[in-house]
Amino acid sequence: MLSREENELVTRVGAGTPMGNTLRRYWLPALLSREIPEPDCPPVRVRLLGEDLVAFRDSEGRIGLLDELCPHRRASLYFGRNEECGLRCVYHGWKFDVAGACVDMMNEPEEYDFKHKVRMTAYPTCELGGVIWAYLGPAEKMPPLPKFAWTQAPESHRHVTKVIQECNWLQGVEGGIDTSHAPIMHRLISETSTRGGIKPSNPFVRGKAPKLVVDITDYGFQYAGVRPLGEDDMHIRTYQFILPFHQIRPATSESGLQLDAGHCWVPIDDVTTMVFNWSYCPDGPLSEEDRMERGLGNGPLHVDPSTFRSKANRGNNYLLDRLVQRTENYTGIDGINVQDRAIQESMGKIVDRSQEHLGPADKAIIQARKLLREAVKTAEAGGAPAGTSASYYPLRAHEAVLPHTADWRREMTPEMEPERILQTV
Repeated sequence: MLSREENELVTRVGAGTPMGNTLRRYWLPALLSREIPEPDCPPVRVRLLGEDLVAFRDSEGRIGLLDELCPHRRASLYFGRNEECGLRCVYHGWKFDVAGACVDMMNEPEEYDFKHKVRMTAYPTCELGGVIWAYLGPAEKMPPLPKFAWTQAPESHRHVTKVIQECNWLQGVEGGIDTSHAPIMHRLISETSTRGGIKPSNPFVRGKAPKLVVDITDYGFQYAGVRPLGEDDMHIRTYQFILPFHQIRPATSESGLQLDAGHCWVPIDDVTTMVFNWSYCPDGPLSEEDRMERGLGNGPLHVDPSTFRSKANRGNNYLLDRLVQRTENYTGIDGINVQDRAIQESMGKIVDRSQEHLGPADKAIIQARKLLREAVKTAEAGGAPAGTSASYYPLRAHEAVLPHTADWRREMTPEMEPERILQTV
C-alpha cells in the first residue's frame, strides 16, 4: 500500500505538481493522426495533464498544438479558421502559426502593428505510428523521439484506437501490469463462447496461480508470469512496462495472427484518462476484422468514434448481463478492455491506496509505484527519469509453454541481454 501522501504524489498531474512535472519530461500521445487528417482541416480540442489545447494541421502539413485560448481576449481557438499556414481566431482575426507566433492582426491598423510582440504557448509535436505525440517539458531536456517498435511498422500492419476512461491514469497502468487478474476476470466459462475472453483450454487459464518475476531495467521493467502446467511444463507470458505509462503484451488478433499489443494510459487530468490501444503484426497485414476489436471492446461497435467514449459505461452498468455472467464469462460484461474499464472505474476517481492489502501477486505493481516515485525524484534533481532514453525501441513481449527446466529468458527474450537487467525481484 501507499500512504495518502505518496498516493497524491504519484496520481496528481497538473502543472507544478511533482508527477505533472515528471510526465512533462516524456513524449505523450496527444491524438490520433486521423483526427486532423489533411492540411487546413478543422482544428480539434486536446486536453493533456489538465491543460486545454487545440491541435491543427497547417497548409504545409505541419502540426500545431497551441493553448486553446487566444492571448488577445481569451476566446477559444477551437472555433478558429485553419487557413494559409495558421489558425485564425474568429473573434478579432489574430492568427497564429504552429510555433505559436502571431502572424496577422485583422483588427489592428497597419501603423500599430505589434504582432511580433505576441506569442502563445505552443508545444513540439511529432507524428509516429498513426499518433501525434506532444512534448510539454523544457526544450533543453527533450528526450529522443518515441520510436516504439509498433510506431515503425507499416500502416497495413498496425492499428491504433483510443477511448476515454473515467478515473485516474495510474489505475489503468496498474491494471495493465497486473498479470494475475487476466485469467480470472477475462476468462470464458464456455469453450464455445464467441465473446472476447480467454477460453478454459488456454494454458493461461489452465495453469496455476503465477509466480511473478520482475527484471528492473533502465526503462522500467520486464515482468513474467510463470504458471505451472502439471509436473513437466510451465506457461510463461512476458510483458514490458516502459515508464511512465506504456505496456507491451503478447496478443492474438481476431483472425488468429500473433501480435504485439499494448496500451498507453495518458492523463487528461487527475480523474480522466485517454487510453491509446495499439497492436501490430510483424509478419503480415491486419484484416478489417482485426481492426474491429470486437473481443476487446475498443472498436467502432463499442466506442463512439466522435467522442471516444465507451457505449458501455458506468451509467448503464457497462451493459452487465447476469445470465452471461452465469453461463459464458466471469463478469457478464462484453469486451476484455470494457471489463478492465469497468473494474478500474469502480475503484473511484482516484483509488485510496492506503486502504489496500497487497500480496506477492502484486509484485509488478509495487515495483511500478517505486519506479514512478524514483522518476519524480530524478526529475526534481534535474536528471533524466527512467524511460526517456531510446533503450526501449526494440522491446517485444512473448508467450510460450516450455518444459519447467527451460531457461525461459534465453529461449523467449533474446532482446533482453543480461546486462540490461539491473535487478531481479
